[in-house]
Amino acid sequence: MPNITFTSPIMKKDKTIYAVAGNTATILALAKEHAIPIPFECGNGDCASCLIEVTHLNNKPAMAMMLTEKEKARLKELQMITAEEIEAAEVSDQPPRFRLACQFIPRDEDVMVHFTGTPGGSV
Repeated sequence: MPNITFTSPIMKKDKTIYAVAGNTATILALAKEHAIPIPFECGNGDCASCLIEVTHLNNKPAMAMMLTEKEKARLKELQMITAEEIEAAEVSDQPPRFRLACQFIPRDEDVMVHFTGTPGGSV
């Protein structure tokens, strides 16, 4: 049951939410549910406007959630992921630093989600 902390220069302060175990909601769905203003246009992985940077906060090894084909394609187009990072995620369960909020379903680990507030911006 992870705690997810959202941080952005467009928010007055960071906001931490608790994601229920077994919930299959994406980071974008959780953000919308809690009025966290992650920008998005399509919500299904086609546009990459919901680009986020994810930092794992637990002391245990980070767990990667499967990258969808759409997410891999968009992140590669933006040069936000390398072939090596994709392989590490698929083979060694090592999560990439950048994700699409509409595709990323958090696992049982605490994470910090950073977004700029600009569509497609994460750093």
